[in-house]
Amino acid sequence: MSTVPLTKRGAELLKDELHRLKSVERPSVINSISEARAQGDLSENAEYDAAKEKQSFVEGRIIELEGKLSAAQVIDPATIDAEGRIVFAATIDLEDLENGGKVTYQIVGDDEADLEQGLVSVSSPIARALIGKYEGDVAAVQAPSGVREYEVIAVRYV
Repeated sequence: MSTVPLTKRGAELLKDELHRLKSVERPSVINSISEARAQGDLSENAEYDAAKEKQSFVEGRIIELEGKLSAAQVIDPATIDAEGRIVFAATIDLEDLENGGKVTYQIVGDDEADLEQGLVSVSSPIARALIGKYEGDVAAVQAPSGVREYEVIAVRYV
């Protein structure tokens, strides 16, 4: 199994979700199944079917999270010394050369990505275009609207 890159914050979020699934969701589903069984005939019991379906989802997600966490390569951006080069977990300030707009992104693992919070997946086109660049470099990003160029204003490891 290949490693899954995660920031320290992303690993904590996955651990919190796993803990919630095991300590809250799983017991709740088991209780729902018990209550539905107590109602009698299971062949036409919609509550039982819904509870079993939720149990399947919860157990599947638990397995998925355990797999990702066991294969995780947790990277703390504060400990990175890439000498100003853009790498996984770096926070980058960019300027759009077309319209002058400024944006800030952090390159994170696929499970952590949230563009509204400025977290871009390491496998996204913008992250792939930025990795390896330095402050002052220009990165050409293939976007759905065409190629966009961004100048790297600053690279931070926070």
